[in-house]
Amino acid sequence: MRYYVFVRTVVKVKIPRRRQAQTGIKNLRAYLLKMAIDGRVIHIELESVNEMVRLLGNATNNINQVARKVNETGSVHLPDIENIQARQEEIWVQQKEILRRLCNIMDVLHTKTK
Repeated sequence: MRYYVFVRTVVKVKIPRRRQAQTGIKNLRAYLLKMAIDGRVIHIELESVNEMVRLLGNATNNINQVARKVNETGSVHLPDIENIQARQEEIWVQQKEILRRLCNIMDVLHTKTK
């Protein structure tokens, strides 16, 4: 097993701390380890992912409500189905946006490694 030792001086510690803060990694040891292994840290912040999680939660709640109504009454109302379809369309839009952004990020990374 190999061990690597990182020696830092008081002057040089400012640069890793500043870069660590930019990546969003809270632990300096984790940041240094990531840098030692991969040579770079990629921090991706996609608001669309949070929005998609929210939409999925809403859709799940709506489906559960409709399922309860069906179990109680034995029938489904058209507005309930239309509501679920509208939520699913919102989810698809968010998913396409996430995939588009990830593809752009991968293109940039691929271009930088050439």
